[in-house]
Amino acid sequence: MAKHETSLNLLFSALGDPTRRAILSALAGGPRSVTQLAAPHDMALPTFMGHLKKLEEAGLVQTEKLGRTRTCSLCPDALQPVRSWLEEQRDLWEGRLDRFDDYVTKLAEERNDA
Repeated sequence: MAKHETSLNLLFSALGDPTRRAILSALAGGPRSVTQLAAPHDMALPTFMGHLKKLEEAGLVQTEKLGRTRTCSLCPDALQPVRSWLEEQRDLWEGRLDRFDDYVTKLAEERNDA
């Protein structure tokens, strides 16, 4: 199993939905109540709560209930596994492209020498 695979699956699944990405964008401005977060979305509250649950399960959002108000906020460093994975992929592909460039350069030199 690859490094961070379980958390990556949860994170990418959570990020794969435009409603959840909109929630994260709203929370980038600071904590918001569920009511504030749900207002711009044309869906029933239980459906919206399902989106919040998915974000919580992925570790992107945390909620706190004070009285009758549930407040949501972003979790610091929640995207670190995604960043690490993307850096690994970038390094892998840069290495492949560098080797391909070396190969093409070698072919061009051989062609010029012939």
